[in-house]
Amino acid sequence: MTTPGQIVFLFDCDNTLLDNDRIQADLRDYLTREFGQAECDRYWRLFEQLRAQLGYVDYLGAVQLFRADATNNAALLQLSAFLLDYPFAERLYPGALDIVARVGAWGKTVILSDGDMVFQPRKLQRSGLWQAVGGRVLIYIHKEKMLEEMQRAYPADRYVMIDDKLSILTAIKAILKERVTTVFPRQGHYADEALMPDKVGLYPAADISIDRIADLKSTSLEQYLR
Repeated sequence: MTTPGQIVFLFDCDNTLLDNDRIQADLRDYLTREFGQAECDRYWRLFEQLRAQLGYVDYLGAVQLFRADATNNAALLQLSAFLLDYPFAERLYPGALDIVARVGAWGKTVILSDGDMVFQPRKLQRSGLWQAVGGRVLIYIHKEKMLEEMQRAYPADRYVMIDDKLSILTAIKAILKERVTTVFPRQGHYADEALMPDKVGLYPAADISIDRIADLKSTSLEQYLR
């Protein structure tokens, strides 16, 4: 437990500190190489169906569904190993760990992520992010709906939420209001979310917008407290 009267930096994981788009591209290449294009497409259909059902991504759950009609059993047995042993540390955005360490001098650093309870922790551990925040990790189905629990775990006067999705930042701002400073790194496939035809006008600008996570090296504590 932490004590009030301090600042807590909340970091999303995927496409905020870790290049998840690159990880998915590598998985697509692997599936196409080992199973063929049609089977690769089938995996991603199952992946999206499961996400719609659960509310979060579940790579290993999609593997279980994929197994039902897969014919290459030898490659299938290696698929979970590909995911669990993936070199996640090589997919950290440049400067990601440096930024976590830098703001950690000003307050607590916490990973606040959505995801499943097997693959997402594995990703954080193998990337080094788990260790970088001293094991302060929260993983939910919808993190923006779990802010009361987050505040009980890490009470503070001020929060800084760093996330690649403007929709998430908007939802968190609506709840925590002036107690949160939102930071939007324009990375990954959600970078232009606010410009999509059905999203225009829905999401106000974040308090701080940057092109990449490494740009936070030029920010000061005062900017987060305004």
